Amino acid sequence: MGAKRKKSEEVGGDDEVAGGKKQILPSMIKNKDKRSAVHAKLKHQKKIEKRKKAKAREAAEKRALELGEEPPVKAIPRTIENTREFDETICKPDDEELFAGNDADEFSSILNRKSDPKILITTCRFNSTRGPAFISELLSVIPNAHYYKRGTYDLKKIVEYAKIKDFTSLIVVHTNRREPDALLIIGLPDGPTAHFKLSKLVLHKDVKNHGNPTSHIPELVLNNFTTRLGHRIGRMIQSLFPQAPNFRGRRVVTFHNQRDFIFFRHHRYIFESKESKQGDTKGNKDKDAKGEKSSQGKVVARLQECGPRFTLKLINLQHGTFDTKGGEYEWVHKPEMDTSRRRFFL
Repeated sequence: MGAKRKKSEEVGGDDEVAGGKKQILPSMIKNKDKRSAVHAKLKHQKKIEKRKKAKAREAAEKRALELGEEPPVKAIPRTIENTREFDETICKPDDEELFAGNDADEFSSILNRKSDPKILITTCRFNSTRGPAFISELLSVIPNAHYYKRGTYDLKKIVEYAKIKDFTSLIVVHTNRREPDALLIIGLPDGPTAHFKLSKLVLHKDVKNHGNPTSHIPELVLNNFTTRLGHRIGRMIQSLFPQAPNFRGRRVVTFHNQRDFIFFRHHRYIFESKESKQGDTKGNKDKDAKGEKSSQGKVVARLQECGPRFTLKLINLQHGTFDTKGGEYEWVHKPEMDTSRRRFFL
């Protein structure tokens, strides 16, 4: 064993003598001191090469600007998003089957403006202190939403009651340890039912420099729902809001999907006019008779967050209304699906 260890140390320490034919990785060296020394050397070499490439790139851009040529194309950095695994279910703009399915799914009547959404919001049987506060903010975000106390009623009976009263969707806020931790969205009358994990909830009062929303119908922004499953979830979320936003209210509700996490934000955009004064110049002929400085109005747009703020992650999607025993699931998240960081489902 001692001879083997000595041989590996000699090979690891004299990797330059081998002529670079076979690269010795630090993990192949058993001696801790030599392994850390080789690792530090490789790290230093990579840092020097990176610095040389950056200097060469800056010199090429400067040379192109001096000669009046186009600068070299910037390299696109590798990210988890642009190196994601290939997915056959990604929606394409010329997918006729997808558009035909949109006209016949459960949300077509609302999205085609044949009917208006009417939402019923309730809680689980054991409510908490932050649950009602979160529900009151959901009522301010979603137009035409109504809150009913859960009491001791079974969820299936609530679904039947909502069908009779012509509600189009049912939202159940589940709480655990005095904190909302899940959302159940049930499409009525024929489903589907989506179960989301809710996390990182920040209420309206806890948002820094928050604004107060108005009662206008908000604009809805859905980002990055690219697969068939994501397209279906996006249409389900879209069916919660009326399809005729009131732009005078300047309200925007955003559902942004990134790596299968759906981030919710609620903003209002503000237009501010700022005056930019111009100083005296030799060729300036815009002065008035008294010689005063001319001022030009500049309109600046900015966003002000209204709250709440939370994150959703899809757990399962079920055919039809809520049924834990005999329900058929379209999609269920399983732990073995998380083996790759570059595999996304929405």
